[in-house]
Amino acid sequence: MKKILMRRKAAIEARMKEIRADLEGDQTEVSAVEQLQQEVDALTKELEDIKAALEEDEEETEDESEPPAGEGGEGRTADDNGEAGTGENRSGSEPEKRNAIINNIMKSLSSESRTKAKQGEQRKAFANLLVGRISESEARSMGVETTNGKVLIPESLSKEIITYAQEENLLRKYGTRVQTEGQQGYPILVKKAKAQRVKKERTGDNPIPQTDIDFDEVFLSPSETDALVLVTKKLLAMSDMPVEQTVIEELKKAYVENEADYFFNSTENPGSLLQKAVPFTPAQMEVYDKLVRLKNTVPTTKLKASRWIMNRAALTAVETIKDKNGQPLLREAYIEGAFGYRILGYPVDVTDYVDGGTPDVPRLYFGDFSSFRIQDVINSMEVSKLLEKYSDTNQVGFKIWHLNDGQLVYGPYEPTVFKLELTDGTSA
Repeated sequence: MKKILMRRKAAIEARMKEIRADLEGDQTEVSAVEQLQQEVDALTKELEDIKAALEEDEEETEDESEPPAGEGGEGRTADDNGEAGTGENRSGSEPEKRNAIINNIMKSLSSESRTKAKQGEQRKAFANLLVGRISESEARSMGVETTNGKVLIPESLSKEIITYAQEENLLRKYGTRVQTEGQQGYPILVKKAKAQRVKKERTGDNPIPQTDIDFDEVFLSPSETDALVLVTKKLLAMSDMPVEQTVIEELKKAYVENEADYFFNSTENPGSLLQKAVPFTPAQMEVYDKLVRLKNTVPTTKLKASRWIMNRAALTAVETIKDKNGQPLLREAYIEGAFGYRILGYPVDVTDYVDGGTPDVPRLYFGDFSSFRIQDVINSMEVSKLLEKYSDTNQVGFKIWHLNDGQLVYGPYEPTVFKLELTDGTSA
């Protein structure tokens, strides 16, 4: 029964959104407004009854539900409190009737639906402001924040960019992310305590020896991550395509490529994976034996959450390992998934960001990547529109800017990620 009610609730809300879009777009004939008023009244009454039934079934009050009125258990209709169903609204002018119906629809929709609708409008306004289709004042009225020619990316779009970054940048996917404005530090143990065992009871002449523990602290230091895309004024003026959406997509891609390279390979980042992962340099041996040795080098406490991340050259080297009969050694390791492999029981991810500018070098990492710490400074992601700088070439520039940092953090007693390069397939 609950599933039926939920399906009907979704259908009613979808129909209300259609009616609202028609009314806001002035696509409805004046003669049809009265008919829509009656339909909205009926839908509102049914929607309130469904919400009341769902509340009773779950025995709890949801934020998006309206409390039922009266003792008969029927929900509040649109005629109460002088809303769209009242005689006053019905007797008003045609624009007033439209507004009354729209208000009635918005009050009837769930809070979640209203939030999604608002986010969609905000995202659209942000995109249109970027390409100059609306003014700053219009964008601000729709919830877009602007200052000194810069546009603060709406939170919903910022989350979308970060989500896209997680899909493309594996260190965002498996690392640990924090959002804060201040400096973010992580303590690491640099001196261990030591315990003793005694067979006789301790006395004043035989006290417990004091041992010290000592910590160091690694601070993340957010720096600027930015990306720039150029669009011709002719394209903005003449194209029927949604150029503003293309601009946003290109900004996302450019930003993520910059960020991922900084996390994986940057020599300016002391905590990048290439710089900070512990080099694993075993003696000359077969590739499979190297993988076993590498796996068993990771501290036992970190093995449970460990995984492999490698480039395509390393994947090729691993996939071509043969047993003594000439059969692929990893053929039994195939599982459903992105690249479909587990090596020695641990999942495998492949990304070109591991290349570090040398795609021909088979490079792989193994360990617990949750120790890669990422700090995103709250509300620092913004976009600037550059008009004058590229005016002599009739182009418009769009620059995305963000403050963040990402570093691999571990102590000397418990390294978390190791790096192995298979330079010739057999030797280290």
